[in-house]
Amino acid sequence: MTRGYELVDYSRIPGTPCPCGTARRGFADVDDFPATVHVTEIAEEARLHYHKRLTETYFFLECGPDAAMQLDEERLPVKPGMAIMIRPGTRHRALGRMRVVIFVLPKFDPADEWFDDAPPPSSG
Repeated sequence: MTRGYELVDYSRIPGTPCPCGTARRGFADVDDFPATVHVTEIAEEARLHYHKRLTETYFFLECGPDAAMQLDEERLPVKPGMAIMIRPGTRHRALGRMRVVIFVLPKFDPADEWFDDAPPPSSG
């Protein structure tokens, strides 16, 4: 019989390097949950990227005094207690040090991280 809940201990999940810094991704192995929930330590300047399929919602836990999000050409100041939902196709990156929870729908897929400054794929 399946339990009616799932529990994640983020202290037991190894950090994974990502364009934002270091992510700990929870619920990736739970088949009947449509999302992943990440606790991410943002590096000083994260790399600008976008997703073609994924919607991300950032909830800001801790932020430096000048923390902001770049969303396409716009820069928005952020502080603890705020959240921002980022639709597919929106170029984004965090600016400044921060710790965030990121809800990713559907489940995170590293093949859906795209960079405008990446070299074109080789043909052959």
